Amino acid sequence: MKHSNWTINNIPNQKGKTIIITGATSGLGKEGTKVLAQKNANVIMAVRNTQKGEGVKKEILQEYPEASISVKELDLSSLISIKQFAENMKDELDTLDILINNAGVMMCPYSTTKDGFEIQMGTNHLGPFALTGQLMPLLKKSPNSRVVSTSSMGHRQGNIDFSDLNWENRKYKTMNAYGDSKLANLYFTYELAEKLKNDKNALVVSVAHPGWTRTELQRHSGMFRFLNNFFSQSVKDGVLPTLRAATDPNVESGDYYGPSRFREMHGSPIKVESNKLSHDNVAAKKLWDLSEQLTKIKY
Repeated sequence: MKHSNWTINNIPNQKGKTIIITGATSGLGKEGTKVLAQKNANVIMAVRNTQKGEGVKKEILQEYPEASISVKELDLSSLISIKQFAENMKDELDTLDILINNAGVMMCPYSTTKDGFEIQMGTNHLGPFALTGQLMPLLKKSPNSRVVSTSSMGHRQGNIDFSDLNWENRKYKTMNAYGDSKLANLYFTYELAEKLKNDKNALVVSVAHPGWTRTELQRHSGMFRFLNNFFSQSVKDGVLPTLRAATDPNVESGDYYGPSRFREMHGSPIKVESNKLSHDNVAAKKLWDLSEQLTKIKY
């Protein structure tokens, strides 16, 4: 597929579906919430700052008064918060149709999560790993349910050092740490797809990337903010690969969606290829085992 004209008009009516979107107060998550609510889904905004979340909900409801949106607290840098959120969801919901693991941090200064993980690997991979695992019972109750992870062109900068996942013994390079976390999102998707491949009733697990999209994530990089003027696309366009992975009836487990034009930086969403390293099955299994060990979540 070289080109595609896939837009939000291609999204089927989502009436009756419950969708959780993490990091829904800004950027891709906010835009995804707006579009899916407009398509009649029951959208749960899983956010760290619920006050900000309520503000976004109010803003969307002004435009779409019939939308069904709720705001729930979730901090992906805390395993306790993730567990609490998952328990609440299991109490409140009978089924879950789509989980969009959208929240993330990008190229921030070195710090650690509440559980001692390097901030980018912790928030971008280990948090969503723990969350997805604990929501799996709900996802399995829903026919044709889906999990969508969010990777990045930055996965090409990644090369995970399994002996020093938390950068305790190396000079910290934030771009490489970000790349590691985005490579981890691909390993997670491909390994989960592999584990589910013989289950006829399994959910669909896919991954997407937004190309070069102007978002708040870039606030730590002056270079990115400058280059936005030349290369970037809007959030409305950047969210399309994620929305396609979440709603297109033809998506299969292990599919990776991204923009179609100029090195996948912008353009309408199509199926794309991640780099060779992301298809290293041994590394994917190794990361899976390490993730289970660190989060204490078994699938």
